[in-house]
Amino acid sequence: MEQLQTAISHYLEFCQSQKRLDSKTLKAYRIDLKQFSLQTNTNDTADISSETLERYIAVLHQNYKPKTAKRKIASLKAFFHYLEYKDILSVNPFHKIIVKFREPMILPKTIPLHSLEAFLSAMYQKRSSAATACQKRNILRDIAVIELLFATGMRISELCSLRPSSVNLYDRTILIYGKGAKERRIQIGNGDVVNILKEYAQEYQTEIELCNCFFINHCGKPLSDQSVRRMIRQYASLANIGIHITPHMFRHTFATCLLEADVDIRYIQEMLGHSSINITEIYTHVALSKQRDILTAKHPRKDFRI
Repeated sequence: MEQLQTAISHYLEFCQSQKRLDSKTLKAYRIDLKQFSLQTNTNDTADISSETLERYIAVLHQNYKPKTAKRKIASLKAFFHYLEYKDILSVNPFHKIIVKFREPMILPKTIPLHSLEAFLSAMYQKRSSAATACQKRNILRDIAVIELLFATGMRISELCSLRPSSVNLYDRTILIYGKGAKERRIQIGNGDVVNILKEYAQEYQTEIELCNCFFINHCGKPLSDQSVRRMIRQYASLANIGIHITPHMFRHTFATCLLEADVDIRYIQEMLGHSSINITEIYTHVALSKQRDILTAKHPRKDFRI
């Protein structure tokens, strides 16, 4: 029978070459499977039983939040499915295990629109008052980043990996490569956003062509998600916004605002690149202002004459 470490190495190669998984997914699989191998007393895949897996799953539940434990178990389950598929194991020990989760519902955090307006206003005002051409240039890039995050609801990883060939400002469309190598095309509906992106693309044209990445840092390299997070903290402080804002909150705000504006949830699912409508439905729990409007206008109590 195949040794566990060897099997894990072969599986990760299979995930990269055959399943074409992205680098972040491969990294998560590598971490999860290494953790399992270190905590398992045997190095022979044939000696891993359902009881072995149950004990390990119990440890995961004790030490991690449900979402993290669920991911680690999914990584392990996919690995054992591979062992069965390759006939390395005649019997998959996972077949005898039933795993149930009771995950708490964590509502996505959004940015209040008045705070978002103040945030963008602070950026534009800082650009107007910038003392040097270099400062103006950097702030132009920052504005383009934030405007695109909010205009499209794209993930921070999608924004940082955006290629120049994926940005068509003439047609106002962005081709986004999302999770699982899925593509989606999204329209930019606001003219001001298109104009700031055109200005940015023209100003940074040389660096963009050299780097083959649409968003560039001051060294001419692709912009990182850490840089975007620092940028957001800087402008939130400048605008005196008390809440902690993350890049993903722009995505949540994008989706919630569309839902409150009566956009069909399936359109929102497509724009966000969600594989399942169940993921998008989390936003139905946060559309509070829409609930208020509905209950104010539609609830029969308004017609009572008491």
